[in-house]
Amino acid sequence: MGEKTDRVEHSIRELIASDDLGPNGRLPSERTLAQELEAGRTTIRLVLMKLAAEGIVRSEHGRGYFKVAGSNETR
Repeated sequence: MGEKTDRVEHSIRELIASDDLGPNGRLPSERTLAQELEAGRTTIRLVLMKLAAEGIVRSEHGRGYFKVAGSNETR
């Protein structure tokens, strides 16, 4: 992946690792993350799908992405 994607992934991992979301907390929307991280929504989706495949977040159709309890890694 590219430099921007790596930066976005790092930022989202830091958000998940922080206590700001709490266990099973909802991540900001794709649109909000794209604006805050100055990245395209496609990049945000790719990172979120990767994190979901790793079991760090889970997706709920129509609701968004949620932190999986016990996911506090930043890699």
